[in-house]
Amino acid sequence: MKIKTLIVAAAAFAGLAITSIANAGDLELLQPGKLMVATEGTYAPFSMRAPDGKLDGLEIRVMREVAKRLNLEYTPVLIKWDSLLVGLQADQYDVISAAMDITEARQKQVTFSNGWLESGGRVVTGKDSKIASAADIKGKTVGALVASSWTKIAEDKGATVKGYKAESDAMQDLVNGNVDAVITDSIAAAYAIKSANMSLKMTDDYVSHVQKGFAFKMGKPNLVVAVNKALADINADGTYAKLTSDLVGFDPAPKDPIKTIK
Repeated sequence: MKIKTLIVAAAAFAGLAITSIANAGDLELLQPGKLMVATEGTYAPFSMRAPDGKLDGLEIRVMREVAKRLNLEYTPVLIKWDSLLVGLQADQYDVISAAMDITEARQKQVTFSNGWLESGGRVVTGKDSKIASAADIKGKTVGALVASSWTKIAEDKGATVKGYKAESDAMQDLVNGNVDAVITDSIAAAYAIKSANMSLKMTDDYVSHVQKGFAFKMGKPNLVVAVNKALADINADGTYAKLTSDLVGFDPAPKDPIKTIK
């Protein structure tokens, strides 16, 4: 009886192993059991280094949880922004988690997951400022990144623009009272205000909207479906909000996510 039991157990174990390999194949992974994820590691609050040196950030936390839900080992691949799409097409990783906007042009190059984060441009002001909306920046001096869409938006709204090479410099100038407001990405601004405890606020309205998506090489429908399912579950059970809110002060999940184009 003991021998028979051992044989049955061995067969069951072998079956599980075969099933695991089959499932890995079903997900179109480059390496069975691993989710290889491209990220920059230098773009706070999306991808950055924690004080202990480990990778942290919005995309890191969410994608690590996605891998966990899929019973896969989260395996980050650090790569520069301008090489992300090239590496994806060359099968260097399974997915790009770096904060990539879902645009029509990019949708022709890659398959995006459902939108996992919503952002956009917002006006940042001092806490005591009388600027209550984007319309109020007319005639004001507004800081914005040089050659960015924020610069054009500010000019279109009648503001005098002071250009900066780094958005952090614009935010510091605002704190110092050298500009009346700054237009920048709402997520980046929220993180900067919260992490540095700046005496700043954002107006309620947005000057633009954008959603971020995880990017896959075309031809991996099973992996995309699995990631979308994990994302939906993470949002539904409150895990997403817990993972992200402490970094930016609110839940940045899209209320109406852009759906994957099939």
